[in-house]
Amino acid sequence: MRLVSDINRRTFITDLGKGAFAIAVLGSALQACSSDDTQAATTTGSPNISTTSVPSSGSGGTKAPDPAPAATSTTTAAPAATSSTAPPIDASDPVVWERVNLGFVSAYILARAGEAMIVDTGVSGSEGAIEASLQDVGLEWGDVAHVVLTHLHNDHQGSFQAVLNLASDAAGYAGAADIPGIASPRELKSVGDGDTVFGLEIINTPGHTPGHISVLDPVGRLLVAGDALNGSNGGVVGANQQFSPDMVSADESVRKLAALAIDTIVFGHGEPIETGAGDLLTALAASL
Repeated sequence: MRLVSDINRRTFITDLGKGAFAIAVLGSALQACSSDDTQAATTTGSPNISTTSVPSSGSGGTKAPDPAPAATSTTTAAPAATSSTAPPIDASDPVVWERVNLGFVSAYILARAGEAMIVDTGVSGSEGAIEASLQDVGLEWGDVAHVVLTHLHNDHQGSFQAVLNLASDAAGYAGAADIPGIASPRELKSVGDGDTVFGLEIINTPGHTPGHISVLDPVGRLLVAGDALNGSNGGVVGANQQFSPDMVSADESVRKLAALAIDTIVFGHGEPIETGAGDLLTALAASL
């Protein structure tokens, strides 16, 4: 568990009692979004929000041989979600984040004021590891209010249905273009540029998938990049070209993220960068 300002676990537990917010994200070694076998063998790639709710469809499973798993849908957008009656989130403090390391892919938990947000859910069967990480920060499934998918690949949505079933009061979110390929037990909320979830900013970062999104804590200067970026040997690289159908958009997303004020980046694949991430990202964007 880490606060962006690098507090230790004892400080976090103390702050939870005072109403701090923790966020967890699952993380792993840099790797491509492919089938489980390929990934294991290759190491490289209620909310305060105005959104449109879109019924989910598509197939689940643990394999994603293509960058965009085949899924058909005749879904049309539902009316805009009504505003929540829940008290507003106080986003004046940076989030605390916890990585759930699944070996080749990661998810993250972000928490504050006794509530949690999960970003990505790993492959099928990862819900036990996510639950253990929640317990590590003194939380449980009933404290999870939000579950965000950065994109539709099955190493990120594999446990999405299980997580939403366990976190029965949580809302689910994803980028509009990816929602038809996401299997969900209930309606998902479409989010993108200009939206906030749990006091955090949602950023459209297409290229790796059409509906890829990233999550920013502007106070703690923390970026949850999904697969728009990857960690590599202590540095940062762009989307994995092998599994990104639109590299022009993927590179533009890198330049978009480089314009943000960021100190820490956590990835779907690769080791988090906890200091100096902004400079590394700026250099990457300049090289594209």
